[in-house]
Amino acid sequence: MGAVDLHEHPGPSPFPRRMTLLDAARDAEGAGFEAIVAKSHHHSMVTDILALGQAGLDELSVKVFGGIALNQTVGGLNPHAVELALRMGGRVVWFPTLSSAAHIDHHRDHDTGFPTSVVQLRPNDVITILGQDGKVLPEVRDILSVIAAEEAIMTCGHLGVEETTKLIEAAKQEGVRRILVNHPCFVVGASVEQAAEWARQGAHIEHCLVMYFGRPERRRDLGELLAFIEAVGPEQTVLSSDSGQTNNPLPVTLFRRGARGLLDAGLAEGDVRRMLGANASALVGR
Repeated sequence: MGAVDLHEHPGPSPFPRRMTLLDAARDAEGAGFEAIVAKSHHHSMVTDILALGQAGLDELSVKVFGGIALNQTVGGLNPHAVELALRMGGRVVWFPTLSSAAHIDHHRDHDTGFPTSVVQLRPNDVITILGQDGKVLPEVRDILSVIAAEEAIMTCGHLGVEETTKLIEAAKQEGVRRILVNHPCFVVGASVEQAAEWARQGAHIEHCLVMYFGRPERRRDLGELLAFIEAVGPEQTVLSSDSGQTNNPLPVTLFRRGARGLLDAGLAEGDVRRMLGANASALVGR
């Protein structure tokens, strides 16, 4: 079984990218990857993937999946957009990223190196999954029912701890079986203990290799990642690249660095393979 990257950022995108979707797929195939997932914060990548089929994408051995992020450029918490994306072959739904309160608050106060759009777009207003009563909105439950029916992956996007916790609870109630928490220590603001609790509830916890093996001036302490893995367990941990940005290493490079770095840190080869491939493969497969 090859590696599986659930979090790549190829172009086209309003954000600057160093690789196209076809380039990303060819790189992954050359490195023996089983599958990749293309993510845009702004639009569904599913139609991009379908359009590139006859341009060479269908000839590759690597599987390429897409999905939809529920930000304002797709209508926010839009069940119609989710249904279209998943029923045309998409496998992932990201709840609000750029439009989450946690994302907007974090980037107001921190220099994160996050990309800036080269297309003039309106500022993002906050999209919350909760009503004034603190309960999950009906349209969120509608979306979760579609995700459950299509056996797709629900990710919590860039929601903060409170919203993530309530989303996971609602997802389980609606029958969603594939739940992924994105980068808990970036924007989301979750502790090791909180991530372990989400894992006990059945969620997989994703960490992004670009945060630990990317540009040296942006790298976080590897000990942080190792602490999360120890608490959550390799069985519930997924490692993705979260790369494709102009100034970051390519996803394949990050997977190679990550594998070497984790082995050098003393992790078992089987656990590294599980976190770089098998866990993600089980999530994205049918």
